[in-house]
Amino acid sequence: MKPYSLDLRQKIVDTYLQGGISQRKLAARFCVTLSFIEKILKQYRETGNIAYKVRIKQTPPKLNEQQLNVLKEIVEENNDATLAEIREELEKKVGVLIGRSTVDRMLQKMDITIKKNITCFRKRNRKSSIIKG
Repeated sequence: MKPYSLDLRQKIVDTYLQGGISQRKLAARFCVTLSFIEKILKQYRETGNIAYKVRIKQTPPKLNEQQLNVLKEIVEENNDATLAEIREELEKKVGVLIGRSTVDRMLQKMDITIKKNITCFRKRNRKSSIIKG
């Protein structure tokens, strides 16, 4: 999500400093959240600055290069596997447990798509229903 413009931030602070308006009404007037109003006013009081903060440090990736290569091998070996199955196999091989959505993001990052074979799912479901029944 993009940060709000400096122009909008300045209008919010100027309107608040003129007085006579609560933070809730200010949020409604400018169609922003109350938490944003609170944050921008606090930042203005503490630093005198209303500019948005530039993110300096990115969150490090969950998997290193070696682990990404193992993930790629897992997908190449069993392209019909679900994200949950890939996740479990990755944990067995490298000892790192990540979420299904993280597996999906990592595969997207590597431009790997998983094309499912519908007949494989039918066989899998038939086997599980026979075992349960």
